[in-house]
Amino acid sequence: MILKKYFFLVFVTFVFQNTFAQEQKSKSIDSVQTEKLEEIAISSLHINDSLQNAPASIGILSKKDLLQNNATDISTVINMIPGVFMQSSNFTTTRISIRGIGARTTYGTNKIRAFYGSIPLTSGNSETVIDDIDLENIGQIEVIKGPLSSIYGAGLGGAILISPQLSKTKGENAGISSVFGSYGLFKNSINYSLTEKKSSLNISYHKLKTDGWRENSAYNREGITLAGELFKKQNSKLTYFTNYTYLKAFIPSSISKQVYDNNPQLGAPTWVASKGFKEYKSTLAGLAYEFKINENLSNSTSIFVNYKDSNEPRPFDILRQYTFGTGGRTQFSGKFKIGKTENQFIAGIEYFTDNYNGNTFENLYKTNNGQGSLQGKELTETDQKRHFYNIFSQIRALLSEKFELQAGLNYNETHFELTNFLPQKTSTEKYSYDGILSPQLSFLFKPNQEQTLYFSASRGFSLPATEETLTSTGNINPDIKPESGYNFEVGGKFYFFGKNLYTEFAVYRMEIKDLLVAKRIGDDQYEGVNAGKTFHEGIEISVKHNWSINRFFSLNSYIGASLGKYEFKDFVDNGNDYSGNKLTGVAANKVNAGIMLNTNLGLYLSSDFQFVDKIPLNDANSVYSDSYMIINLKTGYRFEILPNLNAQLAFGVNNLTDEKYTSLILPNAVAVGNSTPRYYYPGLPTNYYGNVSINYLF
Repeated sequence: MILKKYFFLVFVTFVFQNTFAQEQKSKSIDSVQTEKLEEIAISSLHINDSLQNAPASIGILSKKDLLQNNATDISTVINMIPGVFMQSSNFTTTRISIRGIGARTTYGTNKIRAFYGSIPLTSGNSETVIDDIDLENIGQIEVIKGPLSSIYGAGLGGAILISPQLSKTKGENAGISSVFGSYGLFKNSINYSLTEKKSSLNISYHKLKTDGWRENSAYNREGITLAGELFKKQNSKLTYFTNYTYLKAFIPSSISKQVYDNNPQLGAPTWVASKGFKEYKSTLAGLAYEFKINENLSNSTSIFVNYKDSNEPRPFDILRQYTFGTGGRTQFSGKFKIGKTENQFIAGIEYFTDNYNGNTFENLYKTNNGQGSLQGKELTETDQKRHFYNIFSQIRALLSEKFELQAGLNYNETHFELTNFLPQKTSTEKYSYDGILSPQLSFLFKPNQEQTLYFSASRGFSLPATEETLTSTGNINPDIKPESGYNFEVGGKFYFFGKNLYTEFAVYRMEIKDLLVAKRIGDDQYEGVNAGKTFHEGIEISVKHNWSINRFFSLNSYIGASLGKYEFKDFVDNGNDYSGNKLTGVAANKVNAGIMLNTNLGLYLSSDFQFVDKIPLNDANSVYSDSYMIINLKTGYRFEILPNLNAQLAFGVNNLTDEKYTSLILPNAVAVGNSTPRYYYPGLPTNYYGNVSINYLF
């Protein structure tokens, strides 16, 4: 432990020394041109054109960031963003929380909206899955923290915007990449792109598998992605996206503290005996047409479909689910003047609907001679229809060269229908929430082109997941209300040393009321209540730096830190008063840092570090997970084989110090019988990987 703390202190000191040594070093190497940090462009669907002009905290992951580790696990890179915490169990089960929002979700991610291009990745059940998409098919990820985007639904946690990878190089380009590593990790990726004057084509295929390091944790995923542009003209273009994924992931489930300490590779006995897994086929497809109406007005309109067919044998039953979602989105953007004040605006509407059918069956694995799950008689059947629409607008007023104002408004209406066919037929129940208005107001001050200060105030909401809306009998509870809250934020973004150093900070305060609690009353049965309030405040800091040491070496470094205070403000659940306790499922403090040493020969060496503070595992705060520190190393060589034929070889080791840590926790786990609660999903021990990739530009 002392060695790890010493390594961390040296690591952070080295990064900071590089930062402040830059100014002196640049004076002594006048002949060396330091590579500047590029100003970051953000999605065209924002009202702003750059991160610097956005009065909000937006985390950006570039293509380089996404591929810095082994190009298989998105949680490793998304945790680089301060305030964002993604937990993962061997790719199979993940949970994302932003500033503590979504931390108490039992399984999966909700309270956060996500988009792949213009296609929503968030279902009508408020569930978000982003780890199906291969990292090599992503151009950039933007994470809007907090309810600061009227355009993307004003979600309490924020929004995740994933840009599909589109070729920016004219002509043909083809590549192949292979990753191999510990515990049977293997991934193959093949991609091809063609870019012409009026159209483009990007197609890729990937297959990812691992045996897993725990019992019953094998994982297999393959997918194909097609994206590009058609009918490109000066003022218009049609963009298309489609992604197909097949996944089969065995589930080791969570384990008790005793097993975690002594035999973390074991799975939960019932899940191992039933060979429990989840398997599904998923298809996303969409079209987006953008055109310029005149010099002051443009439109972007998209339509999409989202289909998922899922089968999940679990020890207590077998769950079959079918979801088919469709929707569309149109938005107008433009500019106008009021007197001498220039104004920009976005206004539009988004509509989404999905049809869901779920069935559960007996799991007869105990009578199947050790062969695992066996489907028995049908137990339940449920149909749900869910639809909502968002009407949104946002305006940006350039009051002067140094001051600007932004204001936005989102209006949401959500409706759903529920029909239970088994165990007994019930009439269709219809329900809707009252319309929700979510305003947002921001002020931005730019003393110069390289420095920005902002203040924002916004209101957001979070719709309940299906299980949070039901009574113990499976009927709709009309008393359930969406969570809502106000967010206040002050921040700044600054370039220094000729744009070789970029720093950013954000201080926020948010209070959530009508906190949703899904009480577990059975193996897969919950009952929802609005139980109280939570309080979220914190500070986030990030620093990025480029340094040309000499003609041969250059160094890139970054630090991202979030220090938070997340607690129940007024929370009484089942007669227990948890007011003042720390919020379950999230670490108050998190630090990420990294350095990369590059040479002009193509050789490079990188290291990254993550510290995660202890996490309260239940609302009573009677048990915590341990804090942990993870260190990863990677080295590689980029070189040219022939003209236009490039290759890369890389080797890496993750969890260098073999830290024992919890990569995912099950909040408020319930003890069954005489057993102890199973809170823990253990993280991977030391593991190794290699990568070989070849790219050819025709």
